[in-house]
Amino acid sequence: MIADFVAGFAKLIATYPEDIQVESYDGDEVIEIVLHANQADVGKLIGKEGKMIGAIKTVISGCKAKDGKSYRINVEPLS
Repeated sequence: MIADFVAGFAKLIATYPEDIQVESYDGDEVIEIVLHANQADVGKLIGKEGKMIGAIKTVISGCKAKDGKSYRINVEPLS
């Protein structure tokens, strides 16, 4: 659910939305979401001074109250 939200939001921001890929790794207390994007879009997704990715983290932090797990998001260029 959260990974789908992150993918959808990233596709709205990205210049190359077809290159957006999301992987989710479920740990005991933390769910790590890795967002792979075109090199040209990595800066857009992180934002100036990390404000864009910070805003995404703020939105999904509300999910911690619901399921008790923390979320970590990493943005990486496609390899």
